[in-house]
Amino acid sequence: MSVTRTRADRVEATRSSILAAAERLFAERGFGVSARQIGEAAGQGNTACVGYHFGTKEDLVRAIVRFHIPRIERLRYRILADVCDDSETGDSAEVRDWVSALVVPMTEYLDALGTPSWFARFHAQATSEPVLREIVAEESQGSLPLVAALDGLHRCLPGLPHEVQQERSAMARVLMLHTCAERERALAEDRPTARRSWAQTATGLVDVITALWLAPTTPAGSTPAGSTPAGPTPARAGPDAGP
Repeated sequence: MSVTRTRADRVEATRSSILAAAERLFAERGFGVSARQIGEAAGQGNTACVGYHFGTKEDLVRAIVRFHIPRIERLRYRILADVCDDSETGDSAEVRDWVSALVVPMTEYLDALGTPSWFARFHAQATSEPVLREIVAEESQGSLPLVAALDGLHRCLPGLPHEVQQERSAMARVLMLHTCAERERALAEDRPTARRSWAQTATGLVDVITALWLAPTTPAGSTPAGSTPAGPTPARAGPDAGP
């Protein structure tokens, strides 16, 4: 029994070291790094260990996401308890509350990871790669707390056209991911940051993303204020031009 347990512990330790090395290299160098480089960074003499334990690079990315996402979603459960139905006042009707439920779990989790960390940069890198973006979406968008937060947000904006909701959701996601990634990079490199803490970073993100969701919309086909309508440029009148 002890021999079996010891072997299982070694396997788990090897997997953990590979995951940590892969996350760091993906965050710092992108997804062009090889399995050999990951194995070497994990301190493994057998450079085939990555494929043995995880399979393809996509499988490795999925394993990294599966490690972090449940921990973030547990934080989201706690925040949702403050904005969801309490049988007296009902669900919050404030857009800011639901935006906070989307932003704060990530910033709290990154704060808890300490410095240096790599998940924010890994996450931002992964969402810029079409195949990997699908993996991240599959592993995170089915989360019940995340779905509840998004549903609550959309209930606060019943008049917002569906296509505008999709557009602003993409904008908010990019803003959050890359703001967190840039702060994480600055902390790792011991550079100044715009905000003193992850909590203050969350406040700034919630301010901006709330404003984004509540911004007015320009009806389709309308010309935005201050712009010039498309069309031929009128000819300039010369000295002999008629009335």
